[in-house]
Amino acid sequence: MLAHAGLASRREIETWIENGEVLLNGNPAKLGDRWKEGDQLAVRGRLVNVEKRFNQTTRVLLYHKPTGEVVTRRDPEGRPTIFVQLPRLEIGRWINIGRLDINTQGLLLVTNNGELANRLMHPSQQIEREYAVRVLGEVGGETLQRLKQGVELEDGLAHFNAIEEAGGEGANHWYHVTLCEGRNRIVRRLWDSQNIAVSRLIRIRFGNIVLPPHIKARTYAELTAEQRDDLLVSVGLAPEAPPRKSVRARSNDGRWRDKPKSTAPDRKP
Repeated sequence: MLAHAGLASRREIETWIENGEVLLNGNPAKLGDRWKEGDQLAVRGRLVNVEKRFNQTTRVLLYHKPTGEVVTRRDPEGRPTIFVQLPRLEIGRWINIGRLDINTQGLLLVTNNGELANRLMHPSQQIEREYAVRVLGEVGGETLQRLKQGVELEDGLAHFNAIEEAGGEGANHWYHVTLCEGRNRIVRRLWDSQNIAVSRLIRIRFGNIVLPPHIKARTYAELTAEQRDDLLVSVGLAPEAPPRKSVRARSNDGRWRDKPKSTAPDRKP
């Protein structure tokens, strides 16, 4: 419930609960406790208006992260973070759906719904990510086959679902690779395992969301209600767009039936 209310991701909130930083009616909350209307919640020393937060509309932004920015709220080294580029929320805060390392650019989704973020990041969802990768030199067919069959890394077996050549000039070659996991630096580490240096890495797709060419680095666009609801439904959450109104219409057999009301603007004669 706190994650859905946009306080943080579920994982971060669970840590707060385990550390005694969440109070339910004055008592330390426990994992599995239930909140009901009228209960008082304090999170990290501050009272939280749960009703107001919980009823807010889910928003999802598509951000084009440039190289050099980090996906964190505060960086001890003073490097720029993605969150300073995003619009300010009156309620809650933006939660990143996964991460991109400092040297990777491209599509990054953020939302004010922590439960949505948690589900989209969970390995069980098997959401496909696609990257454009520039490497130095030609890559042989045997190497590409190994990368698709699987390579043993320090944290387990990993592989690309697909690899497609995408052209290039001179010594640089581009490939589009897809995989269904978000382990730290997984794309670079797979290429590194074959002694192939990656000179540029761009995430161009997350699930069905594609990075539009008109969204330049350090800019963002908000998903439409339909795109947002597709994401919600894809991870088992309810859509939020209001149902379309119906009007009564007489069919050819003389019976009255409901049909969707047009949402197109009225046209003046």
